[in-house]
Amino acid sequence: FQACVYFASVFQAMSCGIHYLASVFMAVTPNFVCGISGNVSGALFYNSSESSIEDIWTLWTSTENYIVVQLENGDIWELNQCSRSKREVSLDLAYEYNGNKSVFSCSDGFLYDDTKWKSTVVTQWDLVCDREWFAKLIQPTFMLGVLIGAVIFGDIADRLGRQRVIWFTSAGQFVFGIAVAFTFDYYSFVIVRFLLAMVSSGYLVVAFVYVTEFVGIKARTWASMHVHAFFAIGIMIVALVGFLVRTWWVYQIFLSIATLPFVLCCWMLPETPFWLLSEERYEDAQKVINIMARWNKVSTPCKVSELCSVQQDDTVSGRTGDNDTSSGKKHNILDLFCNWHIATRTITVWLIWFTGSLGYYVFSLSSVSLGGNEYLNLFLIGAVELPCYVIACIGMDKLGRRNTLIPFLILSALICVLIMFIPQDFNILIILANMAGKFSIGVAFGLIYLYTAELYPTVVRSLAVGSGSMMCRVGSVVAPFCVYLRSVWIFMPLLLVGIMALLSGILTIMLPETLGKPLTNTLEEATEMGRNKKSSSGKTPPEHSGAALEKIEMFGQETVSTEK
Repeated sequence: FQACVYFASVFQAMSCGIHYLASVFMAVTPNFVCGISGNVSGALFYNSSESSIEDIWTLWTSTENYIVVQLENGDIWELNQCSRSKREVSLDLAYEYNGNKSVFSCSDGFLYDDTKWKSTVVTQWDLVCDREWFAKLIQPTFMLGVLIGAVIFGDIADRLGRQRVIWFTSAGQFVFGIAVAFTFDYYSFVIVRFLLAMVSSGYLVVAFVYVTEFVGIKARTWASMHVHAFFAIGIMIVALVGFLVRTWWVYQIFLSIATLPFVLCCWMLPETPFWLLSEERYEDAQKVINIMARWNKVSTPCKVSELCSVQQDDTVSGRTGDNDTSSGKKHNILDLFCNWHIATRTITVWLIWFTGSLGYYVFSLSSVSLGGNEYLNLFLIGAVELPCYVIACIGMDKLGRRNTLIPFLILSALICVLIMFIPQDFNILIILANMAGKFSIGVAFGLIYLYTAELYPTVVRSLAVGSGSMMCRVGSVVAPFCVYLRSVWIFMPLLLVGIMALLSGILTIMLPETLGKPLTNTLEEATEMGRNKKSSSGKTPPEHSGAALEKIEMFGQETVSTEK
């Protein structure tokens, strides 16, 4: 049962990877020059003479270049990227000219190189020159939608349940994904993409919590980490579709179709027993448990009544005056700062999320120096993530979450320093070091999802993962601006990532280890886990409702192979 629920849920994570990276090819800016009215009889680029401008693009090498064209009426024009000049004296067609010229704006539009892409949103709405900043805002506005969606849907999932959010966000990805292809101008395109970002982010955040609450301790590490693997597969699909389809709106439709199979069957997914119990919906929780028992052929499923009696005893014996843990209380983001232990945990976790995202995108943007085929490069960027998640899973199972996170954060900081000492003409070595940096930060980036879900109780788990994802998206929005600092100093982005990674690695030492521990259900339990992280290492806390709830995880695993 858990396997079916898991693979159905993570299949949709591919569409999240697709939409996050779709703009890599959708909003690409090809070579271009000012357009010219009239028929061109000849074109000249340095010493190369061609009959049309289209034949010049293979020779184009720099944005500083210009093309000289002669019209059928004898006029000679110099076409730059953002202006055009008419030569006052039209003699022989020559590239160099020292006479008088009249400069004009690009009132006749632009001419684009369509040898690679027949159409992009840049060529569709002329997002170049003084409108170039519109193109640069496409990805930041998408990430802003991701940021807002992570918080909104994380909170809604804690209030209304994981199931409803999964239904809504899955349908939203398909509807908004198709709608993007039929937008009529730049502003409608950005608005629909913003909504698409919100539902994509909402699904990814809630899906992590959903599979974490369904999968037992034995498989939780691998199951949670490999949600990232399906996200990476989505990135590889973007590269493949981008290679095959060169018109942006057709490309967008093909990418969005990947969502359709899950939309047709997502209504079959049940609510998690953890959330139902936290909302005191005991009958509904028992129904889900009974379904799990039938699928897994367990003859004696656990009874909700037994769990309820344990919870009630815990509530009486463990109630404190400074924390309201009533299941009827509606929780908000302030609960992530309800006491000193939880507050310091939240600040540290948010810093790790921010650093992971910042480092991930800085290293990814640096990887464009690989050269060669850009589609193959993007495919490899997605593929390089797959082994890092395997390494992370092995480390988390053998060493623990915290003990795996700390060395990889510090390693990524050391790699940033190492790259600064590599001579600039050693291109291959620089590329390998950048990929190693992305690998190490990718381990930390993937690990923090599961670690966050395990550090917080059921009542605020989705909110904690959602707020962490919010900080992650802040990092992804900041990353492009961080790369722009290369104009100040070429190693400034790496220096910033290295400092953040080192600081995060040091602060992670204060977090408790969660390997082998049951999921907590109340804020008191989560606080106690932090206080007793040394004395209770490797032991299950006694007399906690979370321990009782863990029976839900364990009974469904009785017939599941423990092979690793």
